Amino acid sequence: MKSFTDAINFSLANETPWPRDPYAVPLLGHQLFGVHHSDPPPWNVLRGPVHQRGGVSGVILQRGKEVAAWGEPDRADLTFSVAKTYLALLAGVAQAQGLLPDVNEAISHRVPNIGFDSAHNCAITWAQMLEQTSEWEGSCFGLPDTVDRYRTVSHDPKPPQGVKGDARPLQTPGTYWEYNDVRINQLSLALLHLFRRPLPEVFLETILKPIGGGADFAWRGYDDAWTDIVDSRDGVKRKMQSVPGGTHWGGGVSISARDQARIGQLVLNDGAFNGQQIIPADWIRSMQTPCAIAPFYGRLMWLNPDGTQFPGASQQASFMIGAGGHYVWIEPKHDAVVVVSWLDSNHAPEFVERVATAFGRP
Repeated sequence: MKSFTDAINFSLANETPWPRDPYAVPLLGHQLFGVHHSDPPPWNVLRGPVHQRGGVSGVILQRGKEVAAWGEPDRADLTFSVAKTYLALLAGVAQAQGLLPDVNEAISHRVPNIGFDSAHNCAITWAQMLEQTSEWEGSCFGLPDTVDRYRTVSHDPKPPQGVKGDARPLQTPGTYWEYNDVRINQLSLALLHLFRRPLPEVFLETILKPIGGGADFAWRGYDDAWTDIVDSRDGVKRKMQSVPGGTHWGGGVSISARDQARIGQLVLNDGAFNGQQIIPADWIRSMQTPCAIAPFYGRLMWLNPDGTQFPGASQQASFMIGAGGHYVWIEPKHDAVVVVSWLDSNHAPEFVERVATAFGRP
């Protein structure tokens, strides 16, 4: 049996500096909780709920079996942009259900009148939104896409040169990569209109429960992110909440490390679980295919094609990553899934290397 003690102890010693209680920050003056503080006013405020976090937790699966767990692996906790990958998985479910037959089709063709109808936006495809190359322009529930232009994120090898929030000149859709949470929220809204059902319900029913997860799972939206949808189940118009692809302005996914590992195992298995194809294998492989203009990124997943982003991981590895130190590492080389939450992101590469060293031992 391999020993992951060194890697586990390293993670426990390098917890994110974010406070455990997000609402105690103004009183205690500690490190700020979240990423909204870096936005230009008036966008630097929470618009949805957040909750107290746990400490560093993690799970390691190998050959489908749990070989290590630490912290509180069953605690449902915020995961920030790990939720982006969940939107990509839901798009795969939509394709399997015949709702999204062509990922290169313009979104405006299938879901008109929700923000994709302008001259600039009308040709934007699902693939471009999933790869973050859409250059979508507009506001989603009051948040303008400009607030996240010139966004710098930890694993972008070529950070943009500019001031966050400035109206960077737009490029032709498909020709420029930018990590932009408003555009991700717009993709989520498009998927809501595609399914015509609340996305948390679809995710729980089609993905989490079939793989044995879902305990204490929640996916919350902003307080004002509600829209009228004709429910696909009975044709009745209802108000449904559109959920964000992260917790940038609050809300987002709360989920346990063990459930994250289950989802990672589903990706490692090309979308199959116990002989059932939950998500099409071709779709999973497309999520892990490097974007032509940003090869370090797939469809809402981070990649390691030249081995430089995460030197301890293989070039076939893929990652779900969220602010605050959330990592789901899918490693085909070792038939493994590694989950760690609330790890200081500055130490994530070394954590990966320590786990890789443990995998390499007999």
